[in-house]
Amino acid sequence: MTLAEAGELTEEGARAYLEAIRWPDGPVCVKCGNVEVTRLQGKATRPGVLKCKGCRQQFTVTVGTIFEDSHLPLRKWVLAFHLMCGAKKGISALQLKRHLGIAYKSAWHMAHRIRHAMQAEPLRSMLSGTVEVDETYVGGKPRFRHRRHSTKPRPPSNKVPVVALVERGGKVRTRVVADVTAKTLKDAIRENVARDSRIMTDEHKSYEGIGRELKSHDVVKHGHGQYVRGDAYTNTAESFFGLLKRGVMGAFHHVSKEHLPRYCEEFAYRWNTRHATDSERTAAAIRQTEGRRLMYRGPTL
Repeated sequence: MTLAEAGELTEEGARAYLEAIRWPDGPVCVKCGNVEVTRLQGKATRPGVLKCKGCRQQFTVTVGTIFEDSHLPLRKWVLAFHLMCGAKKGISALQLKRHLGIAYKSAWHMAHRIRHAMQAEPLRSMLSGTVEVDETYVGGKPRFRHRRHSTKPRPPSNKVPVVALVERGGKVRTRVVADVTAKTLKDAIRENVARDSRIMTDEHKSYEGIGRELKSHDVVKHGHGQYVRGDAYTNTAESFFGLLKRGVMGAFHHVSKEHLPRYCEEFAYRWNTRHATDSERTAAAIRQTEGRRLMYRGPTL
């Protein structure tokens, strides 16, 4: 389904689309897993209600997903998924508000629930082969005081360090970290990279010594103007950071430290599905909504 087709969906069509993605072989009871279910009919019955013949429980396609208890029409949910999965550099909640015709706080919460669905599954395998590791800072610059020779201290920077680990030709994993000390960066590598892998980093001192735990460790010295040495470079990781920062600066303008991990997961999801079409990427994200809930706590900057 394309974005244009999603925009023409009726509520019944959106529900059928979600059911086809969640239950490709037909409805399954979300309570007991029984495949013998019946669709309830009648004026007193809400659209889309099914009843299990085994446990006798009623349910819909939204139960046990990020859609549960949402008062927004399903067709707007489907359209929001298409918009966020197809926007290479992200789309802001304010833009979703305008496109969907909903309140800002509804669009804000909807966007975060979709990002929650995009989050990677728990680690099933380690990154392997050649893995590029790089770190950057995401956030704005501190506001300086107007008086040039003010004796008052400048406010601290609100930038947050982010680590990206990119498997060449494969997936990226991100970590929002408290600092870029040797322990923090090496722990991120140990948790995500297989021991028989090669890693590529810049000359940051925190990476020193990690090569003894892996197959090899190649370094490019950016400080000396060196960015490529044979097949040693971190350009792939820097390309990912380029997309992330363009999204933060151009679409979101500001991202709080509290929610930054979810934004990083959003960009990582699109990166990891870059070879899929927008339709395939959207369907895969909707498929990941099952078993995930995100309760509303109120928008923050």
